[in-house]
Amino acid sequence: MTFREQYMKGELPFDAIFDYTDEWNYGGADCTLREYLGLTPEEEDVWVSESDEALETLLEKEKNRKIIFLDLDGTLLNDEKQFTPGNRKAVKQALRAGHQIVITTGRPLFSALAQAEDLGLTGKGCYIIAYNGGEIYDTSKKESLYKKTLPLPYIRHIFDAAKEMGLHCQTYSDTEILTEADTDALQFYMETTRTHSRIVPDVIAALEKEPVKMIVIDIHDHEKLVRFRTATENWCHGKMDRVFSSPSYLEHVAPGISKGNAVRILCEHLDISMENTIAAGDAENDISMIQAAAIGAAMANAEPAVKEAADYITKRTNNEDGVSEIIGKFMLGD
Repeated sequence: MTFREQYMKGELPFDAIFDYTDEWNYGGADCTLREYLGLTPEEEDVWVSESDEALETLLEKEKNRKIIFLDLDGTLLNDEKQFTPGNRKAVKQALRAGHQIVITTGRPLFSALAQAEDLGLTGKGCYIIAYNGGEIYDTSKKESLYKKTLPLPYIRHIFDAAKEMGLHCQTYSDTEILTEADTDALQFYMETTRTHSRIVPDVIAALEKEPVKMIVIDIHDHEKLVRFRTATENWCHGKMDRVFSSPSYLEHVAPGISKGNAVRILCEHLDISMENTIAAGDAENDISMIQAAAIGAAMANAEPAVKEAADYITKRTNNEDGVSEIIGKFMLGD
């Protein structure tokens, strides 16, 4: 391990950097000193242009930096699909303290982006995990860090299977919902997520590229979705993973996709230790990230299985600034 890796884990004091520097000077390492120490370009610049003390201060700040992954619906948003004043205040305080906030949702990227803009989470160092982990997006660079899609024949099969059972099915382009029928389920989804749709005769013909996710919906009968999942289990095995994001929504994504997997991918990209991670959610699709994070929090309004998987259960619901409780306790030391 590099000096930086061990320092961030608390295994080395800062002064050990000088021993590592001597080893690099006399050991004939085939790399730069920055690479040998494991420093970032920003850290190297501070060390060279300022002082040892300035670098130690920066590294200590980085070591104490935490990252929280927040589900939207039922967690960061209240039941009216709004950010409560208390949650807004807590997010701003966490950002000012140098921590990171990552919206982590089953929603399509275009919907998550609108929410991120509302919260001011679009600057440098801001990211979104969308489609239940199917895409990780850098909001400042406006580019995807990670994306895994579903083959078009799989989309066709699930659309047809859902239609046979009288269920609504939809998928997504980069900007809108794509579906083949106008249903009460579609109208409910658009109203609650503030998105728009395009109804087409053939969703495969309308798609310009493979989508990241599709969703089967029944807003009246959860058991009907359970029966659908059971009926299609054999065909879907190895082709896609399914998870409920609410009793009404059965999500379909590529194999291995989950919020938890996306959390690990983004932390590795940002060089943030998993020991500094927090995740919060309320539904089945949040369990993977609650289990992946060092601190997994379930909302007071969460499903029983989510609470069982969590390290902490909030006292307040999503309608009562529940996320501010988590941020205050685990990021701000309230």
